Amino acid sequence: MNDKIHPRLRVALYSLVAVGLLQLDACGGRDGTGMPGLPGPKVEVSQPVQREIIETDEYTGRLQAVESVEVRARVSGYLKQILFTDGSRVKRGDLLFVIDPRPYVAQLQQAQAGLARAKSKLKLAQNDLQRAESPLKEQAISEEEYDTRRQSLIQAMADVESAKASVDLAQLNVDFTQIRSPIDGRISRKLITEGNLVTADSTVLAGIVSVDPMYLYFDADERSLLKYRRLEIDGKRKNAIPIEMALMDEQGFPHHGYLDYMDPQVNADMGTVRARGVVANPDGLLEPGLFIRARVPGGSRYQGLLISDRAIAMDQGKKYVMVVTADNRADYRPITTGRLHEGLRIVSGGLSPEDWVIVNGLQFVRPGAQVEAARTAMPGDRSATGAAQ
Repeated sequence: MNDKIHPRLRVALYSLVAVGLLQLDACGGRDGTGMPGLPGPKVEVSQPVQREIIETDEYTGRLQAVESVEVRARVSGYLKQILFTDGSRVKRGDLLFVIDPRPYVAQLQQAQAGLARAKSKLKLAQNDLQRAESPLKEQAISEEEYDTRRQSLIQAMADVESAKASVDLAQLNVDFTQIRSPIDGRISRKLITEGNLVTADSTVLAGIVSVDPMYLYFDADERSLLKYRRLEIDGKRKNAIPIEMALMDEQGFPHHGYLDYMDPQVNADMGTVRARGVVANPDGLLEPGLFIRARVPGGSRYQGLLISDRAIAMDQGKKYVMVVTADNRADYRPITTGRLHEGLRIVSGGLSPEDWVIVNGLQFVRPGAQVEAARTAMPGDRSATGAAQ
């Protein structure tokens, strides 16, 4: 039995299918859905949020301590005590290390004895000179002998001053056996243990970095630099430039400070200028070396329009939204967008405050299609208290 369809029957079947498709298309297309008698897709629409906006520039950078110190020994000797916990907070003047002071105490005592001898000789020279004054008047001694006694007094006075300096130096060395923190901050681990010999001005015992406030460094491009300079020249920015900062795991910019320094020249190779901000760190959360995001205001305040990113689609590299018209049809709108502001995208062109933008169901809609629109608040708007009316 031949299971192939007869050629004439096949042509007839193709003709019936073609006529049916034409009739279906003629019946469908009026409501824009392509299916006769079916309603358009359901979508949610919201009006753009109007809000006062100030243009800002965002940068990435790193935190750095305002003060950083390497703790070194000022005298040589054997390390006797370590009086801190690794990684703890220390204050200026806290005792950190003790070097065996006994050799330096002995030197101090020796210097003090030398000072006592020098003072004794000074007293003797003063008495000798006083006893020579009366015989000199009676010419019982020569002027040469008198001058000799006077010079001996001057030398004795100089010996006393030298002995005092030796005592001061010996006392300083004794004081240097107690190594104290020069700043407030957080100390590193100990880099040497008790019993080891340390060398003056050479051996690093630990490191200390200040905690509050912190510096943040970032590189700004030439365009931003010129913008900031012109704002200063025009008198639009008289006070310190505010700066906002966020860590890698933070939403928004919860840390606040100010910009206090910019390099006096631009890096010609990179086309950037190094900038520095100061931010408070009272709870010690911020650490030197952490990656940060910084935001700097770069213009005046203005009324702007914002929409959710879920309402934006791409068409050959260009951004667009779908707006529902008064007769419930989807209208294609190319838009120009800016940065995110409090979770919403700034729209600088293509929309008006009265437009109803599709924020949910966009993937089921094509331009000109009939839709069933339900009005709601703009998704992601933190200031919204309920659905749009």
